[in-house]
Amino acid sequence: MLSFEPETENRMKHRHLLLLSLLSGLLLATAWPEKGFTPLVFVALVPLFFVQQHLGNQNKRGMFWYAWLAFLVWNVLTTWWIWYSTDVGAILAFVLNAMFSATVFYLFHLSKKKLFDNKKGWAILVFYWITWEYFHMNWELTWSWLNLGNVFASQYKWIQWYEYTGALGGTLWVIVINIFAFRVVSFLLKKDFGRRFRLAVSGMVVLTVLPVAYSYYMYSNYREVENPVEVVVVQPNTDPYNEQYNYSPLVLLEKNLSLAAQKITDSTRFVVFPESTLYDGNQGIWEDRLSRSPLLKRLQEFIDEHPKITLVIGASTHRELKPAEKKTHAARKFSTVDRYYYAYNTAFQMDSSANIQIHHKSKLTPGVENMPSWGILKPIENLAIDLGGTTGSLKTEDVPVIFTDAKNVRTSAIICYESVYGEFTAETIRKGAGLIFVVTNDGWWGDTPGYRQHFLFSVLRAIETRRSIARSANTGISAFINQRGDVFQKTGWWVPAVIRQKINVNDKLTYYVKNGDYIARISAFLAALLFIISFVQGFLKRKKIV
Repeated sequence: MLSFEPETENRMKHRHLLLLSLLSGLLLATAWPEKGFTPLVFVALVPLFFVQQHLGNQNKRGMFWYAWLAFLVWNVLTTWWIWYSTDVGAILAFVLNAMFSATVFYLFHLSKKKLFDNKKGWAILVFYWITWEYFHMNWELTWSWLNLGNVFASQYKWIQWYEYTGALGGTLWVIVINIFAFRVVSFLLKKDFGRRFRLAVSGMVVLTVLPVAYSYYMYSNYREVENPVEVVVVQPNTDPYNEQYNYSPLVLLEKNLSLAAQKITDSTRFVVFPESTLYDGNQGIWEDRLSRSPLLKRLQEFIDEHPKITLVIGASTHRELKPAEKKTHAARKFSTVDRYYYAYNTAFQMDSSANIQIHHKSKLTPGVENMPSWGILKPIENLAIDLGGTTGSLKTEDVPVIFTDAKNVRTSAIICYESVYGEFTAETIRKGAGLIFVVTNDGWWGDTPGYRQHFLFSVLRAIETRRSIARSANTGISAFINQRGDVFQKTGWWVPAVIRQKINVNDKLTYYVKNGDYIARISAFLAALLFIISFVQGFLKRKKIV
């Protein structure tokens, strides 16, 4: 990559670098779904690239802080709605997530300088960033809401090829186009319209247009195999802060059941209720004695009235540890006896056989259901955000559980935040799921972009896995999504609703389902190699100077 002329470099004062960093953050936020102008993401990193080029060429410091400013602006403007739940938690989320991203960008900056004297090496960012996004999906402070590939959730006809790459393919696409855009703008500023400029423009146009064109071709030619089952989805619109605690659990359950009864027919196979529908703050729902729960007894009575249906329903449950059982950081102590128990965010499947299948949420919401377990950070658990259900660190499932109904239809019950994770969802499909049920409760964020962004992530999962999805949200947005990502019967915010539709079961596996986030594994290998080489290169240079 060509550098600027010295006189141009000298005009790049601190305030200009600040403005460029702010511009990157604003462009990223403005591109974000669900109402953003998506094409802006293809140039959003360009201003920050200019900052990096200037600092690298001038051998100046400050790259971390300029990057942190850009990513902080992006985080605040895109996920400001976290503030509705907690002011302290929101500040921590904004600051820490921006810090993590800035650290990755800073490491890219250092490697580019050490390996290529800042003249080349833009591809290093591709490998570092994808590796970071993958890592960020698989540790205790996971917050993958802003993975770059998620930006296309509102433009699903552009990314039908996610069935091959997953959302990380979108991240790769975004960064590569930004690199080409940076080259084009650099040549324009230098008024260099020669061969290299024409190649950069051609590369940018081709790499932007071809994936979209191919995606539209895939969308137009995709045909679902007809294998329909009728599903009823319930949206009770229960206030997670007030009604959940001020009303009898049985009264709230009846609210759900009365809605479901309006749409159940003789053909109905599944009835899906949202996350934490079953919550008993007095007795609790104990998994070693489910038969004693009045809520589950009432559900079984409802099934007896409609013996052909299978229920999938969210619940807050507990399990007492056995005396010799090893405890994890999620273990909680009884207040009256020296015994421990686990709390779970759970999905039940129930049918006329009285057999109850259980799946525990595996991908926990940071700051709500999962707090750091590392020594000095353990006390932070006391700051767990209360979002109208079980809070503090929950126990997870080691592997996701797949439900199987009486006719051997296998389904994946994805609980709330799990729908953000492509590889996790793909694992449930590899285990045999032919349908996906997303059960969630997004009511705590209010009527903000938060619940609308969360809904769009389910569209990505439908495309990656080519599975039909029935989504049951406590309040907006419940819907059906077909295997191309088309949305049907989308419900409104803060209204009770019940919808019914036939959706197709699919047993074919996409390339992405078979191989998971292989792009991340390749990137991690190359990132580690580049990082080691740059470290050794820097060490050798310092030794030579000495």
